[in-house]
Amino acid sequence: MAAVAVAGGVPLLAACGGSGSGSGTKEGTTTGKALKKVVPAYAPLNLVEPDVASVNGSSPGFTKLPDPLVTSVKSVPGKGSEFRVMTPLWGTVPKKNNPYYTAVNKAVGATLNFDPQDGNTYQDKIGAVLAGSDIPDVMTIPGWNMQGQIRNAITAKFADLSPYLAGDAVKKYPNLANIPTGAWQYSVFGGKLRGLPMPTPVIGNAIFYRKDLIGSGAVPAGADDLLAFGKEYTAPRKKVWAFDDLWTCIQKIYGLLPDAPHYWQLENGKLVHKIETKEYREALAFARKLHDGGYVHPDAEANKDADSKIRFTSGHVVMYNDGTGGWKGMVTEQATANAKFDMQALDFFSHDGGKPVLWQDDPAGIFTFLSKKLSKARIEEFLAIADYAAAPYGTKEFMLTNYGVKGTHYTLKDGAPAYTPQGVQEAQPSTFLFLASPPTSIAYPDQPQLAKDYAAWMARQAPHVKKPLFFGMQIVEPQRYASLYTPFDDLQKDIRRGRKKVSDIDDAVNTWKKSGGEKLRAWYQDILDKNGSGN
Repeated sequence: MAAVAVAGGVPLLAACGGSGSGSGTKEGTTTGKALKKVVPAYAPLNLVEPDVASVNGSSPGFTKLPDPLVTSVKSVPGKGSEFRVMTPLWGTVPKKNNPYYTAVNKAVGATLNFDPQDGNTYQDKIGAVLAGSDIPDVMTIPGWNMQGQIRNAITAKFADLSPYLAGDAVKKYPNLANIPTGAWQYSVFGGKLRGLPMPTPVIGNAIFYRKDLIGSGAVPAGADDLLAFGKEYTAPRKKVWAFDDLWTCIQKIYGLLPDAPHYWQLENGKLVHKIETKEYREALAFARKLHDGGYVHPDAEANKDADSKIRFTSGHVVMYNDGTGGWKGMVTEQATANAKFDMQALDFFSHDGGKPVLWQDDPAGIFTFLSKKLSKARIEEFLAIADYAAAPYGTKEFMLTNYGVKGTHYTLKDGAPAYTPQGVQEAQPSTFLFLASPPTSIAYPDQPQLAKDYAAWMARQAPHVKKPLFFGMQIVEPQRYASLYTPFDDLQKDIRRGRKKVSDIDDAVNTWKKSGGEKLRAWYQDILDKNGSGN
């Protein structure tokens, strides 16, 4: 709920108004009342009926493209201005002034001059640009690139959007008002609403299994079941192992909190770190059992994570965990390579066979900012354009921004859009969608069964999702604590792989406490006292 930055190791709790004493910088507290001053109201749209409805914030599923498409923006939003826009790009940079950009610029009534940069080296580019005075009118910054002084630069260089979007003001832009509150909370930097968010799903990781390989066999519904599954499906002589490295999702099975800043929970009024909990030890002990049973592929044990997908699609492992974003790509790829390939996601369970506790992922991952140098009129013009960019699936605006011009950039085959070669070059490289994005949806008209499977799986998990203590809060730990948690990355691997004992955690936790863990606890307690929780 708050934007928490660090200057000289002192937390700057610049939330939603008010000021405090201390380091000479603005501080504040975030209460529910104060937060309403900067966060937009939520006004969900239901323009197109999904085939699988959203449950508790899960992504709705669409198996087909509506015909006709719905119009969500009634008039041309722009007023003829030019905007210089810098975004990351993973792929080949499209030519400037190509037919895709021409069509989009005409539709929005402005000229967006995109300057896409290599996403793999974007960190360095962001730092160089923000260190100078020539700031683009519009700039996209992924959360994982907000290192070093970048958060401070965001506060210094980019416009406060609160006067334009806070509360009911956002309803001037219906597609922006359709973005969930959590994503907007996470777009508060330095106490002001500065980012236009790209929302993320409520849960983004799953244990996948090869249904075609297990046939009518039962899928696990508890930790003991998972061990039994490992014994049944591991056959080293046939080069088949039941599991790849499942540690990410084993933590979910044991209800473990995520990593920083979400690795704290309140117990009897005291902050407790995940490494201090019995669940952490139980999860490690269980993962060790998978190792001792020989159920984990040797290459996974050897940290060869890059090949995990290949081990799964080739049938050398029956289960592996991964981000759900790669589900469609793998299914599409295997459609021609292996017609029997059936990849499904396992419903999460508690280790004891009960209902799981699943901690929600960060509500947004990528943000777009507007330069402070823009006039009020130009900010309002761009927000109207961003409203166009945030149009949801099933709208004319979504099709244009995501697929380009029908007949030029895509064609329809059996009701599903498919890029033409020109579309692959001009429309497929994502740039426009960074301006603002609708809530996540699972829309696969080319893979309707997958859309049903994926959306139904998420709908079943969503009722078990809880928000961690500091949900939706931009927190940067002081640099002096940056390496505190690092030893546990190696230690948990050593324990899981038989090189150290579970009890070795106790000494490591004591060292963590003495080396700054207790001070870090107090630092977070101060945030909690002044800002409240985010859940």
